[in-house]
Amino acid sequence: MSTHSQPKRILIVEDHTAIREMLAEILRLTPSYTIVGTCGDGVQACALLLELKPDVVILDARLPGLSGVDILRRVGRQLPNTRVMVFSAFESPSLVREMLENGAQGFVEKTAGLAEFMKGLETVAQGGTYFGPGIAALLRSVVAHTAPAKGSEPLTEREREILKLVAESNSTKEIARQLGLSVKTVDNHRANLMRKLNLHNVASLTRYALESGLVDHRVPS
Repeated sequence: MSTHSQPKRILIVEDHTAIREMLAEILRLTPSYTIVGTCGDGVQACALLLELKPDVVILDARLPGLSGVDILRRVGRQLPNTRVMVFSAFESPSLVREMLENGAQGFVEKTAGLAEFMKGLETVAQGGTYFGPGIAALLRSVVAHTAPAKGSEPLTEREREILKLVAESNSTKEIARQLGLSVKTVDNHRANLMRKLNLHNVASLTRYALESGLVDHRVPS
């Protein structure tokens, strides 16, 4: 992470006071981040997100008042520039699916070490997608619910290239630049691969790419 970049503004949403305070203290010692707020309640989290508009929210999945999924459903679309890293002890396939489908870019389990947490936060803060080591296996179960039917059209090599770049959080313009294609051509390829796979959003494409081995479970920015 560049030392010349502005510190990323962080909101911590965690209902366990000790965990919340320890995370805040650790991140305050890191020049790359500025803590703009902390809370332990889902309703308060919605209000703080809309008021503070942080660069990144560290979000627990289970909270009093509203769950992490409920928070993203209520305010996620109003905060297109806020990145979401889930930090949770609950790791069911359905929870992972719901969090990703509602805008989370990363998911680190609380059983992971501090180094894993910091890697995940840095990757998400810099625009990438990150899944802790315990999440990769769960993603296989998630993908099973949205996997393309047998007999579906195979992807072309170009479509596989674009799928990999989409899963690595590249924009259409960035993909066009990297592959030497026009934005319109990339859009056409992307539409074709989504049609072939019967997947309709970036989260689903990312899960499929992970399951297919096109990208690692830790996707760099």
